[in-house]
Amino acid sequence: MPRVLLVEDDPSVREGVEMGLRRRGHEVLATATGETGLEALRTFRPDLLLLDLMLPVMDGVQVCRRVRETSQLPIIMLTALGDGLDIVVGLDAGADDYIVKPARTEVIEARIRAVLRRIERPDDARPAVEHHGELTIDRAGHTVLTSGEPVALAPSELKLLLHLSATPHQVFSRQQLLEAVWEHTYHSDVRLVDACVRRLRIKIEDPSRDPRYIQTLRGFGYRFGPL
Repeated sequence: MPRVLLVEDDPSVREGVEMGLRRRGHEVLATATGETGLEALRTFRPDLLLLDLMLPVMDGVQVCRRVRETSQLPIIMLTALGDGLDIVVGLDAGADDYIVKPARTEVIEARIRAVLRRIERPDDARPAVEHHGELTIDRAGHTVLTSGEPVALAPSELKLLLHLSATPHQVFSRQQLLEAVWEHTYHSDVRLVDACVRRLRIKIEDPSRDPRYIQTLRGFGYRFGPL
């Protein structure tokens, strides 16, 4: 079972989530601050980080940014209902998904499994390695290069790129991408898609030009199609 690092300052939430995940077989390490969470990353080596957005001193956004400096570890943000703007900031900082508290254990575990499935090797009939101008996508190796240099992508960013590039020039609505990449069939928050596209463009596009690989069709969605 995946090892989960939980960073949550509310004792009741922390104990409830930790106990619920342990009962389902997960190995869980729970900490109360961003600082102790970052320290635990170096010793516990989790498969996924479950990170509260509103932490004292060093908040979840700051922790997320610190993690993304050196790691593409899957990150799910825990947020309070109504933290709309903060959620967007958290997603832009590199979070792969978010869960609104309070949430049942089965919901949390389902999201954990969905995020981890994004880093499984793809099983399709497409060529193992594709070249799109300066962008190289190795589907078998789960690696992406731009101008021959490796690009570090978070799980949601990689899954989104693989999904869009599998059918170049096909337009996908945000809802279709939520279902395909995040497996959200009932919780439709398009901010997940938009934030992930923004992060992905920063990593694979030339910021001085209009988007070349991931294009926006206003009112419809996104498509992959090198110009």
